[in-house]
Amino acid sequence: MKKALWDVFILKGNFDEGSCRIPNAVKIAQVIVILAAIAHASGSVIIPLLAQVTLSLLIFIFVISALSVVAGYYFWTFTIWKIGQQLRLSIPTYRKLLIPIGFAYSPQIFNFFTVIPLLGRPIEIGLSLWSLLAVIVALKGWLNIKLTKAILICLSGWIIVQIAIGVIQITLQRLIIETS
Repeated sequence: MKKALWDVFILKGNFDEGSCRIPNAVKIAQVIVILAAIAHASGSVIIPLLAQVTLSLLIFIFVISALSVVAGYYFWTFTIWKIGQQLRLSIPTYRKLLIPIGFAYSPQIFNFFTVIPLLGRPIEIGLSLWSLLAVIVALKGWLNIKLTKAILICLSGWIIVQIAIGVIQITLQRLIIETS
């Protein structure tokens, strides 16, 4: 498992092969996504905590922030799977596709660094781009397709997820301002 995670970090194209052979790979991928979600949510609650919002609002922000990452993972995997089917690629099952995409979320475990003033959003975007690149590399190698096709397949869902997470963050920030 360590080798598969290291391959993600260095964007080595065959991490999908190694990750799929790990026992309970889907569960491990889901744990990685949950850890990334917790890291994202932890970074999201620091400013509201400093603004001294109520505990219930703080918990609400944490839960919504974490759920946005988890929902984004499943949605992004679904869009890649559906587009792959429509293009008649030899795309694996949705469940099997959850593995490399979940492993590709491992850089986002560092999302707790988003608490650094003025660098939070750039760090978050950088880590998300890192995950995007990892999925592109994995998909290109796994499906034996051209790089441009892998980029287009992966970008379609990723852009929607990034917009949705951004809208959620803006909505939560407005909620904080209104209640302060």
